[in-house]
Amino acid sequence: MSTPLPPFPKRQESSDEPVLMELTAPDDAPLRADAARNRARLLEAAARLVEEQGVAKLTMEGVAIAAAVGKGTVFRRFGDRTGLLMALLDHTEQRFQAAFISGSAPLGPGASPVERLHAFGSHALRQTSEQLDLYLAAEPDASRRFTSAPYRVRFMHVCMLLRQASSGSGTDIELVAQTLMGYLDPALIGHLTRQRAMPPERLESGWRDLVDRTVGPRLA
Repeated sequence: MSTPLPPFPKRQESSDEPVLMELTAPDDAPLRADAARNRARLLEAAARLVEEQGVAKLTMEGVAIAAAVGKGTVFRRFGDRTGLLMALLDHTEQRFQAAFISGSAPLGPGASPVERLHAFGSHALRQTSEQLDLYLAAEPDASRRFTSAPYRVRFMHVCMLLRQASSGSGTDIELVAQTLMGYLDPALIGHLTRQRAMPPERLESGWRDLVDRTVGPRLA
């Protein structure tokens, strides 16, 4: 049974974005310092192998060899290959989260909500396109897709920006946010860039147009 989404943070005059960082690993207990170092070491080895050989060739045994640990250590830490890929994706996502939570404008605080939505989607599209194989390989099954930590953080960030822009317009924030998130789906990005040969710049322009048509005229 999938875990329900937590309630949306209430709109505040000051930024409530630090709340989102708590969702990066909602089900994990805090790691001991040595366990955290070992986990980081394994993820660094996995990231290096992905960069050198590609996601398709990433194996638990290969990560163990690269990190100079037993294969059982990798399985105990991540469970299986999908768990490893999800952890690697979350490791990548945390840098993006830091940028839109506390980075410079327009991605971070300091710009209007619509400008930040423009920047958020463009950055997400570029990052997903550049690491598409990882995003596709780590895509959770249907029952977990909308409750995975990376998705929830992005979704709640979009909800927050929509709420800041809405000014009590009565718009269904959750449904608008889900519509926008659908545009950033890795499978769709893969289809458009690989099967339809669309350049990333076209997707970014389409994102800005979608934000302006769906959000700007009614909420800005």
